[in-house]
Amino acid sequence: MLHVLKIISIFFISMKIYSQPLVFSKNYFRWPVSNKPVIVANFGELRSGHWHMGLDVRTDQKVNMPVYAAADGYIARISVRAFGFGQAIYINHPNGLTTVYGHLNKFFPKLDSFVREEQYNRQSWEIEIDLNKEDFPVRKGQFIALSGSTGASQGPHVHFEIRNTQTERCINPMLFDFPIPDVVPPVITKLAMYNRGLTEYEQNPTLFPVKKFKGKYVLKKDTVIRTGLSKLGFAIGAYDCVSGSPNPNGIYGARIYLDKQLVNEFFLDSMDYEETGYVNAHIDYRYRYHSGIYLQQLFKLPGDRGSAYKLNDNDGIITLNDTNVHSIKIEILDAKQNISLLQFKIQHNDHLATFINHPLDKYFAPNFVNVFEKNDFELYLPEEALYDSIQPIFFRNMYADKVNDISATFHFSDASIPVHGQINIRIKPTIRVPEVFKNKLVIQQADEGNTTYRKATWQKDWLAASFNEFGSYKAFIDSTPPAINEWKGVDTIDLSASENIVFFPRDNTAIKNFRVELDDQWLRFTNDKGAAWIYNFDERCPFGTHKLNVRVEDIVGNVLEKTWWFKRNELLHSNKKGSLNKKVTSKKK
Repeated sequence: MLHVLKIISIFFISMKIYSQPLVFSKNYFRWPVSNKPVIVANFGELRSGHWHMGLDVRTDQKVNMPVYAAADGYIARISVRAFGFGQAIYINHPNGLTTVYGHLNKFFPKLDSFVREEQYNRQSWEIEIDLNKEDFPVRKGQFIALSGSTGASQGPHVHFEIRNTQTERCINPMLFDFPIPDVVPPVITKLAMYNRGLTEYEQNPTLFPVKKFKGKYVLKKDTVIRTGLSKLGFAIGAYDCVSGSPNPNGIYGARIYLDKQLVNEFFLDSMDYEETGYVNAHIDYRYRYHSGIYLQQLFKLPGDRGSAYKLNDNDGIITLNDTNVHSIKIEILDAKQNISLLQFKIQHNDHLATFINHPLDKYFAPNFVNVFEKNDFELYLPEEALYDSIQPIFFRNMYADKVNDISATFHFSDASIPVHGQINIRIKPTIRVPEVFKNKLVIQQADEGNTTYRKATWQKDWLAASFNEFGSYKAFIDSTPPAINEWKGVDTIDLSASENIVFFPRDNTAIKNFRVELDDQWLRFTNDKGAAWIYNFDERCPFGTHKLNVRVEDIVGNVLEKTWWFKRNELLHSNKKGSLNKKVTSKKK
């Protein structure tokens, strides 16, 4: 055990040594499922707004496969959420690490009963429970749950993470010698070049197709890139695969050399959830937004405060001060140190240079507080909000789109430019808001079909809210209560043949609270993935006649309440059970 602790200590002391991946104690952790170790996503895979922070463990596209504790320890936390990890277990281990198991279908019986009781005690299906080491100790290989696809999952698998217990920093599980064979080097798909004399968000990258030749990657056309740029940066399109699987995963790292001198490198050996959003600075976000394709940059944007890049003497910008031919070498690595090489040459040519005059004093710069002010619209960006400089493009549409609008629609930049954290917006209403509606105001952010709503707060004569993206903004009155599918036809509905009750609450902005009471007692409805609320009949609803009350509240406090009576007949239920699995719903409007 002291040997294991020593290894872990070396890892965290040696965070600045990046040339080689770190290797951890063998055989401490077992594979969390019993089938052949295969992954469908790895640590560092590129996702929308974050790096993937663990392994997606294959469960043969099935749910309800047994999940086992990776090592001795105790269950320290339980989480149940509509999104994210869905139902998840966190196990603390004596070596100072924590393993996480996400998208579970069901906990083992004793734990499942405990969680259900806590949900009833707190009257909340979504729940976070912290536990003591005496509550649920586990042994290595002990059954802890059934696999599933709950939360933000697109298909059956187990999300598996390894974290530092004290800091909750995630460590690449591929460094722990799990039995996942991998002798396959990464695949390089394209090369991109940027003018680093300009902001990234006002240019399109110059793309160069690549091909594999004699075990290395080269440019498909000329081997020498001739350019008028004197300050430039490169990005690559690449992915990795493990042996025996065609599934494209994320790469572990990359290095770029100029004339055999290391210019920059990045490695994904560990990551904090507070910094995983810096993936939006690591990729060409604008190119991804418009094309759907990821390009990973081999230079660091000035507003990137993450830890992925391991800088040498500069930020990865290549400066060409002469017209000599220079060699570029790019190495792409996976966690098993399989390497793919891309080599080419570059030469500066003054005749290809173009001069572009950009008045930098009119730009918003990273690492500064930036404020935009008009007489009816204000935008505030904290100093960490921008990754690169942007031009504050703004215009307004003075005409109301809808009857309840109380402001113009303000357009600031667009969602193809990423923001780290939140943008603070203030809008001054153009009409007087009646007192009865002053607490029913919403600010809407929209861009290309994506719409977000926030309840507005008053700041003297202004309305304020915070958002995660640029786009268009407007304020309006929301006086419309939520809606829900109705039960119709009779005074007392017969649910004898039903196995569950399903509701689809909806609103013109967003649902804040959903509550159901059975005979005046809170009833647990589940809400996986945020769509239907489902209650499966259990001992909480015995046979007989019952009152069901439903209350739905939106983000500004508009409320819908409905009450129904229903009955369950034991004889009819026994006769029809198995032949009819009727969900009590009407069509979702």
